[in-house]
Amino acid sequence: MGKTVIITGTSRGIGFEMVKIFSELGHRVIALSRNQTPVVGLGLEEVEAFSFDLSDAGHQEVLRSYLERNDIKVDVLINNAGMLVNKPFEEITNAEWQAVYEVNVFGVAATIRTVLPFFNEGGHVVTVSSMGGVQGSMKFPGLAAYSSAKGAVITMTELLAEEYKDKGPSFNVLALGAVQTEMLEEAFPGYVAPVTAQEMAAYIADFALTGNKLYNGKLLQVSNSTP
Repeated sequence: MGKTVIITGTSRGIGFEMVKIFSELGHRVIALSRNQTPVVGLGLEEVEAFSFDLSDAGHQEVLRSYLERNDIKVDVLINNAGMLVNKPFEEITNAEWQAVYEVNVFGVAATIRTVLPFFNEGGHVVTVSSMGGVQGSMKFPGLAAYSSAKGAVITMTELLAEEYKDKGPSFNVLALGAVQTEMLEEAFPGYVAPVTAQEMAAYIADFALTGNKLYNGKLLQVSNSTP
């Protein structure tokens, strides 16, 4: 029997590819993105796409009501949505710092809180972070807001795993290296990554379905290259 998987950030890149992969595997997918049109255009069965802004409390309430009204039990939540600002530190405005953290940190926390009451036993929360958020990894100028936010969700994952270790779900975080996506192009214009969005999506999908059997509260560095 298929599982129910919620994915954020599904309009492009890795998130878009994960929707297709989970659907092909026979799982039910709830795809959340500010732009639901790309997923709707796929016309896939058992895939429901919603226009969703992680930082909007009203959208979180719509999701909660939808899950409750339809008596949906969730097996996997993948926090994939992200926002990137690539600017010298002195040029990043307070509003831009706020926007980056609203999506990459506060929005992740809000979505987890929304979905928590609906998890099946053995549920798994997977948050997509970045090697830029890992202590000791190579850092790049211009990404102070983005990479620091990605560091924050790594620590949050460790804390939530401890807090919910007795009742679940499990929490793990994947720090991705270079993957050929639109966001990579925004961060490193002209750089060509050795890993495609489809390849990384397949890895994350498999980990989301099986990784919590062996891991909880862990950071996995999924990277074979550094731009």
